[in-house]
This record gives sequence, structure tokens and C-alpha cells, in this order.
Amino acid sequence: MSGNVHTPVLLGPVLEGLGIKEDGLYVDATFGRGGHSGAILERLGARGRLIAIDRDPQAISSVSEVLSDDPRFELIRGEIAQLAKIIGARGLMGQVDGLLFDLGVSSPQLDEAERGFSFRRDGPLDMRMDPDTGVSAADWLESVEERELRRVIKQYGEERHAARIAHALVVARSTAPIRRTGQLAAIVASVVPPHARKKHPATKTFQAIRIFINGELEQLASALDQSLEVLKKGGRLCVISFHSLEDRLVKRFIRDASREAEQYRGLPSVPEQYRAKLAPIGRAISATAEEISANVRARSAHLRIAERL
Repeated sequence: MSGNVHTPVLLGPVLEGLGIKEDGLYVDATFGRGGHSGAILERLGARGRLIAIDRDPQAISSVSEVLSDDPRFELIRGEIAQLAKIIGARGLMGQVDGLLFDLGVSSPQLDEAERGFSFRRDGPLDMRMDPDTGVSAADWLESVEERELRRVIKQYGEERHAARIAHALVVARSTAPIRRTGQLAAIVASVVPPHARKKHPATKTFQAIRIFINGELEQLASALDQSLEVLKKGGRLCVISFHSLEDRLVKRFIRDASREAEQYRGLPSVPEQYRAKLAPIGRAISATAEEISANVRARSAHLRIAERL
């Protein structure tokens, strides 16, 4: 896949799940390279509106003229945890007909070595979604304590060999700073045993550090909570996740929001603020074999859909 092309994952199910109305208001909270946004706009009429959000300045600068010149479209640089602030500033709280989160890293981010997301391309060890804020992975690795490094790799990478990897990284940095993706990948590969190499041995470590550096799970949890304020009655929430940590968080959120508060469960009368706020729509949707063949990134994607009550 070229570094300039981003194929939107599960596009058909997303469009169906959003239940797009021609005059509706929609939010693509993870714009990426605009694949989902472009398809949503094609289904909107003259009175429809689409607001897109992304914290990656390269995603913002890459927007096509077709989208940027469309009066129905607005692209905002921001984080998904700022969802309510962004929508509230436009006086649109509780008016959104559909909200999409396409989580994880986009193909262009992975393909650009200088972003530091991929162990397959040697480049500066950065990993920040927004390179203008926060601490790079390289700077964090310089000073993080071994115990904390082990926790991050184990918790966010679900890596069985977290202790071994963390120790090797601490030993390696005492000789030379770990500043490049190739260095990090090589150190991890040197200590992961051969029997644990179904994927590249650095896959889980890279995932863990990226998730931690960008606060991805905290951002997602906050944005999901805010979605209940943003969506109108009957509005749809669509979330595409790419690993089990994200998917479990989304699944748990939808499950909890679709139940009455525990103290009122089973009672004939429940105060409005304690009633269920979401209704799950079907089960998690995965990509077809045909889509995976055309776009390998879709292999691990899961789409969950819910409707605001």
C-alpha cells in the first residue's frame, strides 16, 4: 500500500451503521486521510453537515480540495477527548445524528518512517500522533524506570515477555540512547524467544509504547462518555477498533450504557438519569475475506454500533 493512500476499513458497514440521513449532522472524530468522511459526504444532501476531527497535523494538511471546498464540511485539529468541547462550541450538543471513531494508526502514519510508528521502517523513534505536543517515545525511553516500562509493555501490549524486554531496553540504553525504531525493534527481537514469534517480535512492544505515549485508551474512554452528550435521540455511534484493549473498552462501555443503573434494575419506574442510554445494534462486525485480501489492515478490525436512546 502506498504511503499516500489510506483505504477506509469496513466502509460499507460503517455507512449502514450510521444510518445516514441526507439532512443529518455527522461527526468523523478520527479523520485520518478522509476515506470515511468522503463517503459520508457523498450520501449527504445540501442541508447535511459533517464535522471531522484529527490531532495529526499531517492529516489536517493532507485534506483534499474536494473536501476542503465543500461548504457542508468542517475539519478541526483536536483530540477525540475534546469532542464535547468542539461540538458544544458550535452549539450542537445533543444534535449529532451519527458519530464515528476509527481508532489506531492510519496506513500513511505507518508508512512514513519519520513518524516512528513502525518497526518495519527505520526512522526517528517518535510515535506521537501530534508531534507538536507531549514527549516522544525516544525521550520517554531515556528516563522511564524499568518497573514502569515493564508495566506499560505488559498492560498495553499484553506482552508475556514484558519483564525480559524492559530489562533489555534498560541495559541497552546504558550504553547508547535508543533513538530509532530499528534499534528498538532489534533489542526486542534479541530477547523474545523463537517460539513466541507468530508475529514480528516487536509488534506488541511498539503497540504498547504508542498507546501509552498518546494516551489512546484514556482518550477513547473520555470520548465514549462524551458521545452520550453529543448524540441526539436515535443517533448512531460507530466504533472501529484494531486490538483487544480497545475492543474490550468499547464493548464494556456499550454494555454498561445499555443497562439501567444497578440500584433501579428491575423496578417498574426508573428516573430518567438512571435509564439505559444506548441500545446495541447487532454484534461486532469484522471484515470479509474479500476486504482483507484488498486491505490487510482490515484483518484485525472490529466495528461495534449502538443507538442513543
